[in-house]
Amino acid sequence: MNPFGKLAGLFGERSGNTREEKSSAVSHLQRGAETVWLGLGEARWSNRTYRSLAEEGYKKNVVAHRSVKLLAESAASVPLILFRDGRKLDHHPLLDLLGRPNPMQGRMTFLESLYSFLNIAGNSYVELVRGAGGLPSELYVLRSDRIRLDQGKSGWPRAFVYSLGGREHVFPVDPVDGTSPLLHLKYFHPLDDLYGLSPLEAAAMAVDVHNAASSWNKALFDNAARPSGALVFEAREGQDSLSNEQFDRLKSEMADSFQGSRNAGRPMLLEGGLKWQKLAFSPADMDFINGKHVSAREVALAFGIPPMLLGIPGDNTYSNFQEANRALWRMTLLPMMERVISSLNNWLCPEYGQDIRLSYDQDAIPALNYDRQLLWQRIGAAEFLTTDENRAAVGLGPLEQADGEDR
Repeated sequence: MNPFGKLAGLFGERSGNTREEKSSAVSHLQRGAETVWLGLGEARWSNRTYRSLAEEGYKKNVVAHRSVKLLAESAASVPLILFRDGRKLDHHPLLDLLGRPNPMQGRMTFLESLYSFLNIAGNSYVELVRGAGGLPSELYVLRSDRIRLDQGKSGWPRAFVYSLGGREHVFPVDPVDGTSPLLHLKYFHPLDDLYGLSPLEAAAMAVDVHNAASSWNKALFDNAARPSGALVFEAREGQDSLSNEQFDRLKSEMADSFQGSRNAGRPMLLEGGLKWQKLAFSPADMDFINGKHVSAREVALAFGIPPMLLGIPGDNTYSNFQEANRALWRMTLLPMMERVISSLNNWLCPEYGQDIRLSYDQDAIPALNYDRQLLWQRIGAAEFLTTDENRAAVGLGPLEQADGEDR
């Protein structure tokens, strides 16, 4: 089944021939923060477009790539569970749909794509395709950079426009209840009403610094691990400058014998009044390693990941890996998963009835075993609670009550 539907135009009437457009609230920063005067030159920052964030962040920066991948894979690995009136269901058409959202993806791959787009773009879009009986039959995660929101007069979206290859498909938004065949998941953005703010955008400067440090380090190795410098000719009696022949020979010898990683460590013989003058800082002068670690920690901070989990040294916030991993789940992963689950409960679950509620299985998260043990100890010590109250405290539904049975 084609997930994109048929070609369609924008719906609704417009006043005149002008179309209401709303650009990103931070679009002016893309121009204003392009260059910053630092005294020694100009700092050039990457654009904040989706393609730039994906290229410079996810594809080129190992810290950002691992951060997105860690969040997406960890959240997608947690099993989903379904309840009806507080009772867990082992079999249901919604569980079948989420287990196999479409012919090309299973649950893990589908959710990984959803969480990855959310952390790279700040927005993630899920399309619902209905089957013959009118119930949902397939779900697709659509690329965030191909979706444009068409804003109505009220200021809220009246349609989602999917563009590909010069063609467009419109997913309308009901003007009364706001429902749509497209689910829009987004992070909070203080300057934009329609689109979310990506953690990668908040970390963009740190990503640029980290990438620039890696590029500089590679260039330094290509230059025999020597900082940039100049050969200065000191005039002697009868010779104020090098002749053209001497100059050409010197350039050739420098290129053949001293430049490149294969010539690293080869001694340089200076003659005829030549002297080497260093023009750039050495790695030690720049505190290169520490500076790179600082930018890596800032990237991890933007994604809410303890740097310890990414192998970044210098972070002593948590005493051990287990504590850092538990903090990752409590402060970052569980809130992110709750954002997605609550949106699915409002958008998808009503298709199967108002008494259906989707959740995730916290008992299947090994990092939370310690917290779970403490909870069980507290519940076991609370003798004043009934059996059903104990079960409710640990997220379980009530037991079936037999006639005349005391609980």
